[in-house]
Amino acid sequence: MNLLERELHYPLGDTLPAPGQTVEVAPGIRWIRMALPFALDHINLWLLRDSIDGVEGWSVVDCCISHDAARAQWEQIFETQLQGLPILRVIVTHMHPDHIGLAHWLCDRWKAPLWISSTDYHVARVLTTAGDTLAGGDAAADFFASHGLTDPEAVAKIRARTSYYANMVPSVPASFVRMLDGDDVMIGGRAWRCISGYGHAPEHIALYCEELNVLLGGDMMLPRISTNVSVHAGEPEANALRLFLDSIERFKALPVDTLGLPSHGKPFTGIHRRVEQLQEHHRDRLAELLEACLARPHSAAEGLPILFKRALDLHQMTFAMGETVAHLHLLWFSGQLRRRLGDDGIYRFGALA
Repeated sequence: MNLLERELHYPLGDTLPAPGQTVEVAPGIRWIRMALPFALDHINLWLLRDSIDGVEGWSVVDCCISHDAARAQWEQIFETQLQGLPILRVIVTHMHPDHIGLAHWLCDRWKAPLWISSTDYHVARVLTTAGDTLAGGDAAADFFASHGLTDPEAVAKIRARTSYYANMVPSVPASFVRMLDGDDVMIGGRAWRCISGYGHAPEHIALYCEELNVLLGGDMMLPRISTNVSVHAGEPEANALRLFLDSIERFKALPVDTLGLPSHGKPFTGIHRRVEQLQEHHRDRLAELLEACLARPHSAAEGLPILFKRALDLHQMTFAMGETVAHLHLLWFSGQLRRRLGDDGIYRFGALA
């Protein structure tokens, strides 16, 4: 446990659900943990006891990527964890592959509707049909090159990675039910309030139940790692970090003892302190980057090792590049740095004078 984690509390200790099993974390809420084939090696999914139109069953929150191991675990859960009841609804916090990848399969399997924000639904549809602009393809390669990624092998690999998203999200359901900020979603007779968040995904939806004092925080409120906040080719002028920091501030309005159910990591309390930790983390990284850019102009590729001290593979590096651009953009939009496009086609950020 690192020093920051010691400021939080994990009420279940080191308890983790076994593969294909669940653990009850609050009345009517069961925790599923599925493996991911990345450095971020797992995702938490949730089963919520529910009743819709007089039919008893479960709502699922998030789905895992589309791959055989996840489908096999879901089948085991269907057989042993549902108490003979059906899946009535599939709720997706946002459109990233580990959250929406199997939504089409779950919805088809149970004839259940998909609930998601409109923005994330339509972005997912575009990425499954029109090609990836987040982590691969020509647009992504050109975007990263414009921010200083000049290694020919890395650029070529990104340019060739045209089906990265679709490989994990082969399809999305043909229709959806829209979730909006401030809406109450009734699940099992309890109201869950939608809380929108920005910067990590186009329109992430967290869910808070006042009766249970539980927050399904998705990726917006993680206890151990900092949420990835990136600028990408699909929205190259975004001020994503400003949006993220403004979004997490809203969680301070929740009770101090709220139980956080994150998409990665373990259930925890201490959300107010976690918001402060994330604010402090980004403030420190911004200060380091600002100091370097005031000394001499930096591209994102030159700034990346300031924010990320460890060795990164290509998958991690694309996220790190996007996050470095996000930090540079906040400094640029706030008037602390200026941006200039060089004769070599690379953006650099430096002192105003």
